[in-house]
Amino acid sequence: MIRVLIADDHPIVRSGLAGLLEVEEDMTVVGEAGDGEEAVSRATALRPDVVLMDLRMPGLDGVGATRKITATLPQTRVLVLTTYDTDDDIVHAVEAGATGYLLKDTPRPVLVNAVRSAARGETVLAPPVAAKLVSHLRAPAPPPPPVNPLTPREVEVLRAVARGLSNAEIGRELFIGEATVKTHLLRVFAKLGVDDRTRAVTAAMERGILPPPSAR
Repeated sequence: MIRVLIADDHPIVRSGLAGLLEVEEDMTVVGEAGDGEEAVSRATALRPDVVLMDLRMPGLDGVGATRKITATLPQTRVLVLTTYDTDDDIVHAVEAGATGYLLKDTPRPVLVNAVRSAARGETVLAPPVAAKLVSHLRAPAPPPPPVNPLTPREVEVLRAVARGLSNAEIGRELFIGEATVKTHLLRVFAKLGVDDRTRAVTAAMERGILPPPSAR
C-alpha cells in the first residue's frame, strides 16, 4: 500500500486529490497539510511513501518544505503537483530533492501512475517540464566575471599608460613620485604576467580591467 500525504493550501484541491487516490486499491491518503510547515510536520510524524507537494503555499513554500522533507526523510519521495512551470520553479524544486514535477492539468491516469513511479524512486516529469529542464541543463554557463587582481591605484596608473603618458607625466597627474609610478608598474607586470607596458595594457583589456580603445 502506497501511503500518500497531500500538501496544498486549497482544501478543495486536497479533497479532490484524496478522492482520486483513495479509489486506487494500492493507495491510501494518510494525511493532508495546508502549508509547507505543516507538510514537514505531518511528513515527519506519518512518514508517507509519497508527498504530493504544491509549490506556492503561505509561510514555508513547497520548495522549502521539499528540501526539509528530503533531508530528514530520505525514503519519502516528494512529487510536485503545481500550476507553475517556470524554469526557476522547476530547477529549484529538483535541486531541493523532488522526485517528480507534474502540472495540475495532468490526466488522472497519468497522475496515479506517477505516484506509483515516485514511490519506486523513479523520476517523473511532465513533458513540458522535462523539456525545460533539459534546455536549462544544456544552456551554457554564464562566463565568470573578470578577475581584477589590481588595486585601484594600479588601475589608475595603467589607464594613464594606455593614454600614452610617460612615468613622469603619470606622477604629476596622480601627485605621486616617478619612482612610485615605476613600483606600481612593476607590480602590475607581475600580476598580469607581462614584462612591458604595451603587453600590460593589452592583458588588462583582455581581462576586462580596462575598456577596449573604442570604448575609452
